[in-house]
Amino acid sequence: MKNSRWLDYALTIIVLTILWYGASMLLGSQLLPDPLSVLRRLLHAVREEIFWEHTAVSAWRLIAALSLAFITAVPFGLVLGSNERLDRIFAPLIYLSYPIPKIVLLPIILMLFGLGDLGKIILISLIIFFQLLITTRDAVRSLDREVVYALQSLGGNRWHFYRHVVWPVALPGIFTSLRISTGTAVAVLFFVESISTSRGLGLYLIDAWGRADYTTMFVGIIALSAIGIVLYEAFDVMERRLCAWKNL
Repeated sequence: MKNSRWLDYALTIIVLTILWYGASMLLGSQLLPDPLSVLRRLLHAVREEIFWEHTAVSAWRLIAALSLAFITAVPFGLVLGSNERLDRIFAPLIYLSYPIPKIVLLPIILMLFGLGDLGKIILISLIIFFQLLITTRDAVRSLDREVVYALQSLGGNRWHFYRHVVWPVALPGIFTSLRISTGTAVAVLFFVESISTSRGLGLYLIDAWGRADYTTMFVGIIALSAIGIVLYEAFDVMERRLCAWKNL
């Protein structure tokens, strides 16, 4: 199963590379560098310390933002999903604030938290906060009441309820939301790193674009995508291990 998964990835990369090469031939290498040129530039970039500085900063911001969103949104979602009264109280606030494009709050957040890492991390975490919150809450809502009654009949308390019933029920949905949020977080990271920063792959990419160095620009795109893929796969592996009961 694992070997088949990696084989699928390899075949997909080969197909995408062929399509990329064909598009480069049609559009011209000046506009769309061919894969071999980008690969040579990538191999040169990984030997440069500055490239790894950009990559490390971006990875840190992504991981910190996902962690912050997780520790704030998931507990809140577990409580709201299992408590109808609290859910009714907070539902209007969630429904009104969720559709607001959080990216427009960037100037305010940067004024409040500064131009450094903190402001960027808070903005990213704020955007994915609602994805995690709503997914967690809805997953808990699907809980069969008979399971709750069974736990109560066995003498289970509130801690047992959350630990052995609510948490396992919500966990698959949480991991699904984390994987989806990874793509959103990478997109937002690129945006915030193109403004008022001295390090990050977003800056690396925008700087190359401004210099019309499209080969280096694609190196930045690949590096940023690679971080997202690694995080996506990490959440997938964690789900398979922590939710192994789904396959029983």
